[in-house]
Amino acid sequence: MANPKILEQKQQIIDEIKENVENSNSVVLFDYRGLTDAEIKELRCKLRENDSRYKVYKNTLIERALHDLNINLDEYLNGPTAVAFSKDQIAPIKVISNFAKDHDIVTLKVGLVDNEITTSETLQKLASLPSRDGLLTMLASGMIGIPKDLAICLDLYAKKLEENN
Repeated sequence: MANPKILEQKQQIIDEIKENVENSNSVVLFDYRGLTDAEIKELRCKLRENDSRYKVYKNTLIERALHDLNINLDEYLNGPTAVAFSKDQIAPIKVISNFAKDHDIVTLKVGLVDNEITTSETLQKLASLPSRDGLLTMLASGMIGIPKDLAICLDLYAKKLEENN
């Protein structure tokens, strides 16, 4: 029989994982095997800059927590697995994907974006999207273009009317 204190500690970790998954809009599981301590610290800092957290748990504890939440990711829980949590749907995906470009060791396994299971291929597509600020800038520039064009047209029309008079 397992020690009750150890079982209690494991249950606390399972509860922590469940709480993190429930309170996050984006959960990314990735393989970090082979990174040095300095590289892990660099990744952790980049994630923190984007309001994301990164933690390594035992796969069995992740599996139990996800089963309690009716999420089945068992096929992705092999080998060392790190988990990134964030309220932003795209931020941790972009950070890990960009980090993986410089460190071939890092691979995205699977994610939960807005509580939907997202494959590594879809995660790569999401990573290529512009940031929220970039999208807002694109929207604003598109919206500014319409009144600008209207102002140019009205100015040309006014000049044409002046020439005719």
